[in-house]
Amino acid sequence: METRAPFIVVGAFVLAAIVAVFGFVYWLNNTGGIGKRETYQVVFNGPVPGLLVGAPVLFNGIRVGEVTSLEFVPDRPRDVHATIAVLEHTPVRADTKVGLDFQGLTGVPVVALEGGERIDAPRVQGPLIAEKGAGQSMTQAARDALRKVDTVLSENSATLHDAIGNIGTFADGLARNTPRLDNIIAGLDRTMGGGGAPARKTTFDLSPASRFDAPVRPFKGTLSIAEPTAITALQTQRFLFAGGGDKDFADAQWSDALPQLVQAKLLQSFENYDIAHPPFRPDAAPEGSSRLLLDLRQFEIVTTPQPHAVIALSAKLLDASGHLRAARVFQQEAPIETLAPAPAAKAFNAAFDALARELIPWTAAHEAEASR
Repeated sequence: METRAPFIVVGAFVLAAIVAVFGFVYWLNNTGGIGKRETYQVVFNGPVPGLLVGAPVLFNGIRVGEVTSLEFVPDRPRDVHATIAVLEHTPVRADTKVGLDFQGLTGVPVVALEGGERIDAPRVQGPLIAEKGAGQSMTQAARDALRKVDTVLSENSATLHDAIGNIGTFADGLARNTPRLDNIIAGLDRTMGGGGAPARKTTFDLSPASRFDAPVRPFKGTLSIAEPTAITALQTQRFLFAGGGDKDFADAQWSDALPQLVQAKLLQSFENYDIAHPPFRPDAAPEGSSRLLLDLRQFEIVTTPQPHAVIALSAKLLDASGHLRAARVFQQEAPIETLAPAPAAKAFNAAFDALARELIPWTAAHEAEASR
């Protein structure tokens, strides 16, 4: 009895080991990832650098099998046939794309399967044809690209030589004209509002006429004064010079564009003449008003023979029906003591005052005649 006991223990251990081995095999086939496999043949039309038996097979990035064999095709030297085994339910269909992917820093090759878009695509029949150039690694692609670039450069060497020469000529021209280019860029920068803050300009204004010679004839009706018409050159805030230029007046300007400035100061001057019957702007004038139409002809500095300010405008007085009552050209000048912005503004004020003291009584007299 004692002699038979070790044999029973050994037999039990051997039986347990056999059961464990069979259990492990069963686990591998059903749970451990081997399971039932389906095999497919993949045809690579070109080299497959680094691909080995046992390399992973990925479907949409998920490992589903491995490469089981690699072989050459005697009658097609460029082709390589690879046999892959994948899990039974892997959806390998007729529109499945096959390629070779290189993973990691070392570029380990794997067979990459990519599912197609068709849900109703049939199961694949026959070999899977890999995409053209699927086995081309990044290094090979770089070599091919460099080879093509070298070919293009070789075929166009003369043209490139001429182009480089032209670039050199253009660069020399830029170097010679750098100061001019700097001025142009600075001008564009100022125009677009860039760069540093522009220098603040000194603003000058006109003073309305306030003293009139007796007798002062009050207006009988209502009058509207339109903004004077003017050529484009006069529609500015700059001090203008006869013949062009601005001398030393670049940092000086009027408080408004000249036509608007003249209109505003004439309205104030008419109010100073007869505050009980002030004139209106056209958009606020009541019906039946007379209209004073003005055309600004000059508002500039004349430097010869002596500097003086010149203001000239034409006036047309229309009745409520639009008939012309009277028309006249008014012009006044005033000397400029020193050719500088402040003395010039003083001279323009004197000329405007004289012109307004002449224009307003003339308008009042014709209005009075019409009311008789």
